[in-house]
Amino acid sequence: MWKNGHPVCTSYVGALLLTIGVFYLGYGVDRTEFWSLLGAFVLAFIGYFVLVYRINNIRLWWLVGLGIALRLVLVFGFPLLSDDVYRFIWDGYLIMDGQNPFSELPAYYLEAGNEVSGLSRALFDRLNSPDYYTVYPPVAQSVFTLAVWVSPGSWYSAAVVIKLFLLACELGSLWLLLRLFTSPNRLTPSGFFFARTQGAKRVEGTMLEPPPPKPSPVSRGEMPGEKEIGKRSLPRTNLLFYWLNPLIIVEIMGNLHFEGAMVFFLLLTYYLLQRSKLVAGAVAMAASVASKLLPLMLLPLLIRRLWKGPLRAWWTSGKRFYVFSLAFGVACLMFFAPLLLSPGFLEGFQSSLELYQKKFEFNASLYYVARAIGYWQIGWNQIATIGPLLAQASAAGILLMALLDKRRDWASLPEGWMWAFVLYLLCATTIHPWYLSVPIVLCCFTQWRFPLVWSFLIMLTYVSYVTEPYGELLWLVGVEYFLVIGFSVWEWRRRCSRAL
Repeated sequence: MWKNGHPVCTSYVGALLLTIGVFYLGYGVDRTEFWSLLGAFVLAFIGYFVLVYRINNIRLWWLVGLGIALRLVLVFGFPLLSDDVYRFIWDGYLIMDGQNPFSELPAYYLEAGNEVSGLSRALFDRLNSPDYYTVYPPVAQSVFTLAVWVSPGSWYSAAVVIKLFLLACELGSLWLLLRLFTSPNRLTPSGFFFARTQGAKRVEGTMLEPPPPKPSPVSRGEMPGEKEIGKRSLPRTNLLFYWLNPLIIVEIMGNLHFEGAMVFFLLLTYYLLQRSKLVAGAVAMAASVASKLLPLMLLPLLIRRLWKGPLRAWWTSGKRFYVFSLAFGVACLMFFAPLLLSPGFLEGFQSSLELYQKKFEFNASLYYVARAIGYWQIGWNQIATIGPLLAQASAAGILLMALLDKRRDWASLPEGWMWAFVLYLLCATTIHPWYLSVPIVLCCFTQWRFPLVWSFLIMLTYVSYVTEPYGELLWLVGVEYFLVIGFSVWEWRRRCSRAL
C-alpha cells in the first residue's frame, strides 16, 4: 500500500525496528555486552533512518506519538548503560540532610560520626567516581533532592522520579520544536540529506506565510543555490531528527542524562528571544546553564543579535544587550545562591571541573592526537597541560567565530550554536555519547546532518566497557572521527556545489 509516493508498510517496519531496539536497550542489555548492545543500536538506527529518510506532514503526528510512547516506556526501566544515577541519589541524600555535596568527598560520610541517612556502603560501592567531588549544578541537584524526598529508601523509585522530570523536559522540547518549525506547506516532504521546502519570509527568525510562487531556478536555466536554500522555511518534520533519534531516547530517558533539561531550556531561550522577551529568555538561559554549564560558551553568539545599532551609540544600541545581561546575571545568582552560600562550594566545584581537563579522557579527537605527539616527544601523558590548552583554544575559537559572524537574524543562530558546540567537542578530552544532544537538536534547524551520523558512530564507544577497568580501542575511535569528518566534508562540498 502506497500513500503520496511512500510505502506505508515501510514506515511500520521502521517503527517496529526502532521500538525493538530501544526497548531492548532500556530493559534487556548490560553495557558490558557489547555485541548485543551494538546489534540493538544498529536495529534502532535502521528503523530511525527508514522513518526520517523521506517524511511528510501526513505521517508527522503518529511519528511524534511514537517518540512519546518510547519515552513513556523507558520511564519505568532502571538505567542499564550508565551508573551516574547512584551519584544523583547520593547527592540528593546529602542535600536533604542539609549537607553541601561539593564540600566533602563521598568517603567522608562513611566515617564514624559523619553518617548521613541513606548513604550506605552499598550505594558508595556503586559510585563511578568516589574519589572526586560532584559536578552537577543546581537544577540537577534540586531534582536529585526531590527524587530522594519522594522515594526515600528506594533507588528505583528515585530514578523514576528523575525520569519523570526529564520526560517533562522532553515534552517541553517537543512543544517548542513544533512552535519553532512552522513550514506553511503541510504536504512538503523533508529528507535526511535535504529539506525540500518552499520559500517563506523570515522576520527575526519567525516563519510567516509564503510569498507568491516565483519561477523556479531550473525554469530560468539556473541551479538552486545556497542563497535560495537559506531563504526556505524548515518543515516541522525536521524535529523528528531529534525526537526519534535512538541516542536521544536511550541516553536521556533510559540513562538519566540531564542534557535533556539543558536542551529544553536552550530551546526555550531561543523561542523567547525570537519574540523579544529578553528577561524571560535570560532566565531560561540561566536555567540551561544551571542544568549543565556548557551553554555558557554559547553566549558570545548572542551579542551581535542583541546589540542593535552602531557601537558609538553604546547606550541606545546596547539596551537590549544590557537588559539580557543583567537579567541573566541575576538569574544565575539566584540559581547558584544556595550553593554559593555553602562553605567549600567553590573549591569543590572547581576541582570537579578540572577533572574533565586534567584527568579524564575518553573518545577524544584532537586531544588524542596531541597526546600521541606528547608521548613521542617526552614519553608520558601530558593531559594536565594539553587539556587546559585545548579548552582555551575552543573558547578562543568560539569568540573568534562570534566576531566573524556578521549575521544578526535569529534564524541563523542555531547553526552558529551548533558549530560552537562541535568546536568544543573536538577540543574536549572526554566525549560521551549523550554530549551530542545539543548538536543533534540544533542541526534540525540547518542543512547539516553530520551530527546524526555521529550519533550512530559514537555508539561504538561502548566497546570500552567490555573490560574492567575500561579500555579504548583507539583504531575504532579513529574510524569514528574519520567517518564523521569525511561526511561533514562531503556535506560542505555539496553545499558549495549548490551555491555555484
